[in-house]
Amino acid sequence: MEPKITSTSTKGLLIGLILIVLSLVMYFANFSPTGPSRWIGLLIFVAGIIWAVSMYGKQINYNATFGKYFSHGFKVTIVVTVIMIIFTVLFILLLPDMKEKALDEARKQMVQDNKLTQDQMNQALQITGKFFMAIAIGGALFGYLIFGAIASLIGAAVTKKVPNQFADDINKMGQ
Repeated sequence: MEPKITSTSTKGLLIGLILIVLSLVMYFANFSPTGPSRWIGLLIFVAGIIWAVSMYGKQINYNATFGKYFSHGFKVTIVVTVIMIIFTVLFILLLPDMKEKALDEARKQMVQDNKLTQDQMNQALQITGKFFMAIAIGGALFGYLIFGAIASLIGAAVTKKVPNQFADDINKMGQ
């Protein structure tokens, strides 16, 4: 009997939905985007990818190579990345005040760092505001892909690997 393997799309959708719910809760609960709570989503994402790889290993009786495990994890990462980019675009379009909150937080951070003049701050915020959507999409794209690749590597490394019994039998035939 062929084992039932949960698809990468299903796992990616589940992780993406969890991240969306978390993002909405944090936004509407007014969590600071610069506080320690910003790492919760990243931790859930990384743990989700590792879980997806581990679950895949279990479903195939651990009969895969490191590369196959990594590939599975990275496919899940791609699904989550696409979902989160779509969510990011919709979130910015449906809640335009989010952009203003982000720019206010950036201004506060620049004032606190005290490295720029007032004109430099205004210019930086103007450019950021103009390209906000592109910056948000690029940040989501590269952030999720980089951390997803790392999580896929970790998942592939920690998932048990049992060598294919058939290959072992063929190697022993000549002995």
